Amino acid sequence: MTFSEVLLWEELKNNNMMGFDFDRQKPIGNFIVDFYCKDLFLAIEIDGESHGFDGAEEKDEKRQQIIESYGVHFLRFDDQDVKIDISGVVATIRDCIEQRI
Repeated sequence: MTFSEVLLWEELKNNNMMGFDFDRQKPIGNFIVDFYCKDLFLAIEIDGESHGFDGAEEKDEKRQQIIESYGVHFLRFDDQDVKIDISGVVATIRDCIEQRI
């Protein structure tokens, strides 16, 4: 687990994000997402250095499209954004949850 994933996991679990429970490393179809809330059909992914190779952006977008085809809402954050502004990331997730309930 990367440092940014640990930061976000602590926020999701410690705050019991608005009463919803998130799982870590959850399979959806043939993919595994970093965080998933089954009650909201919400997946959260953090892109780090491993996503920096040629063609990674296209593969990430295709993966997101496939996951969304299962009816799952998908949020993607950059590793550095999580480290620099965890409160902003959490606010974005809260806004998404409010829109989904």
